[in-house]
Amino acid sequence: MIKPLKALFRSRERVKGASVPEGQRVYAIGDIHGCFDLFEALAEAIEKDDKKSGPADTTVILLGDLVDRGPDSRKVIEGARDWQKSRKVRILAGNHEEMFLESFTDKGTLRHFLKHGGRETILSYGIPKKEYNDASIESLQERLHELVPKKHRKFMESFEEWIVIGDFAFVHAGITPGVPIEDQKRRDLLWIRERFLAHDEPHPHIIVHGHTIFEDVDERSNRIGVDTGAFRYGRLTAVVLEGDTRRYIQSVEKDGKIHIEHYDTLP
Repeated sequence: MIKPLKALFRSRERVKGASVPEGQRVYAIGDIHGCFDLFEALAEAIEKDDKKSGPADTTVILLGDLVDRGPDSRKVIEGARDWQKSRKVRILAGNHEEMFLESFTDKGTLRHFLKHGGRETILSYGIPKKEYNDASIESLQERLHELVPKKHRKFMESFEEWIVIGDFAFVHAGITPGVPIEDQKRRDLLWIRERFLAHDEPHPHIIVHGHTIFEDVDERSNRIGVDTGAFRYGRLTAVVLEGDTRRYIQSVEKDGKIHIEHYDTLP
């Protein structure tokens, strides 16, 4: 589904004229999915870039899905919490955080969670593989309460549903076309896909989102998709918004090493 959609969208006009308020700088990071090494490298690159770029009211936005699929979800959660202590980092709820949190009380959600990257998340919290493999769904749910610190659950429960800065609205998955951002349903903000992606008319804001993986940044006239498949392609992306300019920073894994790449236009 992704490649045909991508081929369709590439023929459309890209974002023009949108801006963030004067004096502000925004770094919006796509889905991390447990890839701590890529996240750590990109965070360091953002700190260097922000310092080099001069004074600004800087906001870092994580677009959700910090957990699942990759090997180090626990480290990503801890790293994001630590980063918030030193600068303004705002975090959006993703559908994978929602599944994770609901798994503590709902066995059906836990089963679904395990099939979509939750296994890797639980292993990152230290359960031995043999114990995991031998566990019933009931015993695994009990172990979740023991393994995952309450402060991590509270942290994920604090994630926001949407953020608006200037001409941009930041959400995890997308929005229902024609519905004001403040009236959007949580499920759509965290889960929507085709109805949002196929809509090529203007929204009240340019939507910056993750959730749907593309091999490259997917910038359209009404949205910017920055989930470039950290766990699948080894590429984690941040879009940098300042004034009416846009540029990109990526941490990329190549041959077992992580490289930082900067683009003043689309990569």
